[in-house]
Amino acid sequence: MDDKKGNILAVDDNEDILFALKLLLKPHVEKIVTLNNPEKIPELLAQENFDLILLDMNFTKDAISGQEGFYWIDRILAIDPLAVVVFITAYGDAERAVKAIKAGATDFVLKPWQNEKLLATVSSSIKLHRSRMEADELRAKQKGISALMDQPYMDFVGQSPQMQEVFNTISKVAITDANILILGENGTGKELVARALHRNSTRSEEVFISVDLGSLSDTLFESELFGHEKGAFTDARKEKPGRFEIASGGTIFFDEIGNLTPPLQSKLLTVIERREVTRVGSNKPIPVDVRLICATNSDLYETVSQNLFRQDLLYRINTVEINLPPLRERGEDILLLSNHFLKIYSKKYKKRLRGISSAAMKKIMHYSWPGNVRELQHAIERAVILTESISLEPDDFILSPPRRKSGDLEFETTNLEEIEKTVIEKVIRQNQGNITQAAQELGLTRTSLYRRMEKYGL
Repeated sequence: MDDKKGNILAVDDNEDILFALKLLLKPHVEKIVTLNNPEKIPELLAQENFDLILLDMNFTKDAISGQEGFYWIDRILAIDPLAVVVFITAYGDAERAVKAIKAGATDFVLKPWQNEKLLATVSSSIKLHRSRMEADELRAKQKGISALMDQPYMDFVGQSPQMQEVFNTISKVAITDANILILGENGTGKELVARALHRNSTRSEEVFISVDLGSLSDTLFESELFGHEKGAFTDARKEKPGRFEIASGGTIFFDEIGNLTPPLQSKLLTVIERREVTRVGSNKPIPVDVRLICATNSDLYETVSQNLFRQDLLYRINTVEINLPPLRERGEDILLLSNHFLKIYSKKYKKRLRGISSAAMKKIMHYSWPGNVRELQHAIERAVILTESISLEPDDFILSPPRRKSGDLEFETTNLEEIEKTVIEKVIRQNQGNITQAAQELGLTRTSLYRRMEKYGL
């Protein structure tokens, strides 16, 4: 043991054993408390938190069966379910060792012990307790966040048929462990859907880990997702669990999965199929149990047809698909969301506003919202901050179209279909017929662009 860490409780009716334990452990741990009467265990546990309890299996009432030890471990775990208990006994055998582990013990040490082995057991037990405490704190935080989000679908304000269908799908699939693929444009709320699925699942008290795959380079991918061992590469100064390990028991959310390169898709597929990861620098597989939710704003079926995304991976991640509609297709939800965000930001910035004027609402309703709900939220927040009126007015919203480059088209018509046709022709021409680039510039999938080209005879 390198550093003095840990608060230890040793319980044995033999004073010589307690003295030997104290002599051995005192140089290596922060504190060791000894107790020769197990009846005082509940009182001590109520006063102090111990990283490890070294517990004799046999006290004076029962010299050889170990039943007293089993009785006291039950009492200890009832008081502190996170307690780490190591049994110590002179009457060890394989059958009793197995029974001790089943009773909740972490390990089993025989008297007389080997000093190095006991020190190693104490060190690993302290680390285990610290890990349990950290995991419990994380679960508590997760539970607290979920409690705050007491609405069934936090920030999912919507009465439109499209959103009611989304809510209905979430209700059906949340309680399952099915892998979910969420499709939708940027800003439509894909991560909110993922969190709603987690909050309404059987894993709701476990962790929710969100990973933006678009921000991970190929070199960081394995280390971040699968973890690494100390010394696995230059900067690996200590071992690090990956996101899969951390999320085990809970939910892992992969955003922008469409950005993965083919080699990384293959590695991810292997983990999903085998339900185990291998840290960088190790050959030992680690089992993981996660509920997988993925999201993308790209057309994965189109990328599969172009051999840019593995079809077998797509089948693995989309047991159920949830399609989020863009805000411009949600009609009355724009008004509902505007008032929802107005209430939030009026309270946050301590402004007494009567609401949104009819002129401002007309402006909002006629805007296309290319950034979807996220853009609307930011627009309302900005308007609340900057307004000098008692209600939000049209001038409080800066919603002018994106600046056009010189040479871009001016429109002589207000017919939306004519404008759309003209814009598509212009963008395809600017991209020299490259449909993929044109679709990206227009904010469409290739499939959607092809449909519009067919519609307008382009």
